[in-house]
Amino acid sequence: MEFDAVLIEPRRAAMIAAGLWLDKTADDYFDACLAAHPDALALSAIHAATGARRDLSWAELDLLADRAALGLRALGVGRGDVVTCQLPNGWEFVASYLGCSRIGAVFNPVMPIFREHELGFMLKHGESKVFLVPKTFRGFDHEAMAEGLKPGLPALRQIVVAGGAGANSFDALLSNPAFDSQRATITRDTRLGPDDVCQLIYTSGTTGEPKGVMHTANTMYANLAPFAERLHMGGEDVILMFSPMAHQTGFMYGLLLPLMLKARFVLMDSWDKALAARIIEGDGVTWTMASTPFLIDLSGAVEDLGTDPASLRIFLCAGTVIPGPVVERAQRVLGARVISAWGMTENGAVTTVLPEDPAQRAAETDGVPLPGIELQIRDREGRPVSGPGIEGGLFVRGCSNFGGYLKRPQWNNVDADGWFDTGDIARMDAAGYIRICGRSKDIIIRGAENIPVVEVEAALFKHPAVQSVAIVGYPDDRLGERACAFVVPKPGQTLSFEAMQAHLKAHNFATQYWPERLELREALPATASGKVQKFALRQLLRDEMGL
Repeated sequence: MEFDAVLIEPRRAAMIAAGLWLDKTADDYFDACLAAHPDALALSAIHAATGARRDLSWAELDLLADRAALGLRALGVGRGDVVTCQLPNGWEFVASYLGCSRIGAVFNPVMPIFREHELGFMLKHGESKVFLVPKTFRGFDHEAMAEGLKPGLPALRQIVVAGGAGANSFDALLSNPAFDSQRATITRDTRLGPDDVCQLIYTSGTTGEPKGVMHTANTMYANLAPFAERLHMGGEDVILMFSPMAHQTGFMYGLLLPLMLKARFVLMDSWDKALAARIIEGDGVTWTMASTPFLIDLSGAVEDLGTDPASLRIFLCAGTVIPGPVVERAQRVLGARVISAWGMTENGAVTTVLPEDPAQRAAETDGVPLPGIELQIRDREGRPVSGPGIEGGLFVRGCSNFGGYLKRPQWNNVDADGWFDTGDIARMDAAGYIRICGRSKDIIIRGAENIPVVEVEAALFKHPAVQSVAIVGYPDDRLGERACAFVVPKPGQTLSFEAMQAHLKAHNFATQYWPERLELREALPATASGKVQKFALRQLLRDEMGL
């Protein structure tokens, strides 16, 4: 497949000259890890439900990555082919990514929560050749879902099942010891280069379909290098990642970052606050990154269990606002610095507070831009605002900006001067710290996960009892936001909360995308042209909830 990453070449010379693009890939960083410490512990993968774990050295992980590369090649995967991975955090995910990189394939991580509705579009749009799924995860049969999708995906050649026992199992196809005699055939010549698209990751949008974000090694490591330097990270760190690696948070900061640092990383396949507290103590975890709900949970678990979190140096929090009391409690209970940050799938982390900043800054701001990143706040006419504290559209320009949206370059939102329109509303103080105030995009962020409002609304419109619908977010202390559906029923009909849920389930939406509140109305506030005024609905909801 041809990847139209049109945003890469125009800025390459400037990025190289400025030392912001390092021209190194994940393979280069892995080679350095392997050469320096082949027998050192590299990765610990922990199954939350059972507590079972697998510890791998760099040499053992290298062997598994080669097996995955050889297995994928045997399935007909070659340079530029897309491999979609819905696996939870674990060694199989890491080996699959490294295997793809070694044969020039493009890795497409997709969230384990996605179902037929989301996956049918993503796999077809990305022309995925191989689909990696768990046999079951959290009680859901992923293999059956994948097999049901296959007839509608002409490019899909093979489904590979982790935890399966048949001929399509991960062990048979991607981790077979019979491949070991062929390891010498995996050479540097087949690897992806630093400007080749290496990751295709989908993000929800307001256009009615997900957007395929294309990244290269240069765009991602241009973010990770200054990020690690700012947070004083190095090879002595032990990085814990429980955010899904199919999300950019887990992928970049739970996989690529430790490779760059030669640091050990610990992966949990799902969230268990008590287990996380014990892992931090037992494995000497120094650093982790997740959204506010996880910080709240972890603080509570440490208090309840009495575990020792002394090794934990930083908890980086992104995705939702961190309330001041949460910061105070976490720093008291965990003894770690809470670092607030803001970023996007398209850019990685864009801003963070500094470790040297006063603690309260993590609750009051989303930080200052990383080196190599510029920010601009613009008014409605597209002009830079005149002073600090004025809200406007947030634009980003810099080294970690993505390569564009696959097959949709018209949506790239980058102007002639290289400024990317984030779609978010922000303000900047006199010291250059920003605060995200809202979003011009019609997206709700629930627990750091974007809810594609347009798609959910479109599905609810199909319900026979629904005349009109609008979904808005409302504040939540734990998740940042939850979703409320305002519905005008058709004359003589009604809609229950249970019927709404059953309808969305029938349309194969992930449960995290279902509205958690339903309000029935005779009419919705609208402009003279008929456009629903969602700001009025948000305010109405706040008033009714006493917020």
